[in-house]
Amino acid sequence: MFNLANLKVARFRYNSPWTQVCLVGFVACCSVGMKSALNGLGGGGLGDVQLSDIANSVLYGCFFISGFFSGSVNNILGPRLTMSLGATGYALYLGALWNFHVNGTRWFLILAGAILGITAALFWAAQGCIMMSYPLEKDKGRSFTAFWVIFQFGALLGALIALRIEIHSTLPTISAKVYIAFMIVMLTSIATSWLVLPPHLVVRGDNTVVEVQKSLSPKQEWREFVQVFRDWRMVALFPMFLASNYFYAYQGALTAFLFNGRTRALVAVLTGLGSMIGSLAIGYLTDSLPYPRRTRALIACVLVFILTCGIWGSGLGFQLKFDRNTTTILGHQTPWDWTTSVSIGPILLIFTYYIVDALFQGLAYYTMSSMTNDPFKLARMAGYYKGIQSAGSAISFGMDAVKTPFLGEILISSLLILVSLPLAALVLFRIRDTNYEIENTLYIGDVKSQDDNPVQQAHIEQKTSEP
Repeated sequence: MFNLANLKVARFRYNSPWTQVCLVGFVACCSVGMKSALNGLGGGGLGDVQLSDIANSVLYGCFFISGFFSGSVNNILGPRLTMSLGATGYALYLGALWNFHVNGTRWFLILAGAILGITAALFWAAQGCIMMSYPLEKDKGRSFTAFWVIFQFGALLGALIALRIEIHSTLPTISAKVYIAFMIVMLTSIATSWLVLPPHLVVRGDNTVVEVQKSLSPKQEWREFVQVFRDWRMVALFPMFLASNYFYAYQGALTAFLFNGRTRALVAVLTGLGSMIGSLAIGYLTDSLPYPRRTRALIACVLVFILTCGIWGSGLGFQLKFDRNTTTILGHQTPWDWTTSVSIGPILLIFTYYIVDALFQGLAYYTMSSMTNDPFKLARMAGYYKGIQSAGSAISFGMDAVKTPFLGEILISSLLILVSLPLAALVLFRIRDTNYEIENTLYIGDVKSQDDNPVQQAHIEQKTSEP
C-alpha cells in the first residue's frame, strides 16, 4: 500500500510541517472558510438575523463546554480522526441553513448549531496542535500566516461565489444557489481531512520529528488538562481569548443592518482580503524582524494595540451616528447598495476590522506556541483557547439576539481587546527566546534505530540551534 509519508517530488515532501499546515489550511478553507463567508454575508445569509443569532449562541455555548475537553480528545484519537469529525459538523450546519431557506425549519438550524459547537471544538483542537507544534520555532509565525491565508481564501472564495450569483440581485437575502455551491465545496473538506499525517510521521527540515509518544490514558489526560487551568499564563490570557471572537456578532449584525444582499457579498470578499493582509503582517512581525523572539512578539503586541485604538475608535465615531431603530443614515435609506455614495466609508471600516482581527488572532496563537513546543500541551491550550473564545461568542450573539444597542456592543468588543493586550504583553515578556534547551529532542535516525522500542517521551523537540 502506498504510504503518503514517503511521497517526495523534487524539494516537496509530503511529511514536512509546511505541507501539513497547508493541508490543514485547505480543510479549513473548505469548511470553516465557507461558514465565515456566510457570516460575512450577515446573519448567515438569512433574512432572519435574530434566528441566526440564536443558532450561533447555542453553537458557541456548546463550543465553550466541549472546547475545554477537545484538546484531550485530540491527544487520545489523534489529529486526523479528530479533524475529520470536526469538519463533518460544518456541512451539517450549512445543510440546516439551506433547509431553513427552503422550508423555514427553525428547530433543525438550532440543533445543527449545537452539534457544530461540539464538532468545531474538535476541529480547532486538531488544527491548533498541528499548526503550533509541527513547524520549527523560527517558522511558527509564518505557519499561522500560511494557515490563515489558505483558510481565509475559503471565506474569500465563498464570498466571490455568492457575489457572482447575487451580482444582479437587489433582494435583502441570498438565493438557494449560494447554499448549494457552498455545500459542494464543504463536502470536500471531510475527505481531505483524512490526508493529514499523524504527528509521528512528520519530519522537520532539520530531521527532528514532532513526537512518537503513545497517547496518554484518559486519567493521565485529565490530570494534564487540569494543569492548564493552574498555569498563571493561561489565566492572564483569558481576556484575550474571550475577546478574540466577541466582535463577530456586532460586525455581522452591522453588515446585515447597513447593506443589501449583493453588497454584503462584496463586504465578505473584502473581509477575506483584510484577514489575509493581517495574517501576512503578523507572520512578518513575529518571525522576520531582526530581533530576539521576545522583542519581536512585544513589538507585534504594541502595534496591534495602536491599530485597535485607531480602527475601533473610528468605528465608534461612525456608530454614534445611528442606532437599531434608524432607517436613514447619513441622508440615505438603508439597506444600502454599493452604488450608494456613503457606503464606501463603512465598507472600508469593516475591511480594516478584519485586518486587526487577523493580527489579534495571530498574536494569540504565537503567544501560546512560544510557551512550549509539546504537541500534547499545545492541543490542550488550543482547546482552552477555543473554549474561552466560544464563551465570548455565545455571550455576544446572545446579546445581539435580544437587540442590545449597537453602541453597547461596540464598546464591550473594543474594551475587551484593549484590556487583554497588556496582559498578553506580560506573558510575552516572560517567554524564552527558545524552548529547545529545556525540551528533549528526537531525530528521525533515532526512531529508525529503535524499531521495537518506541521512545516514550512527552517532549520530542530539537535541542540544537536552528539552521
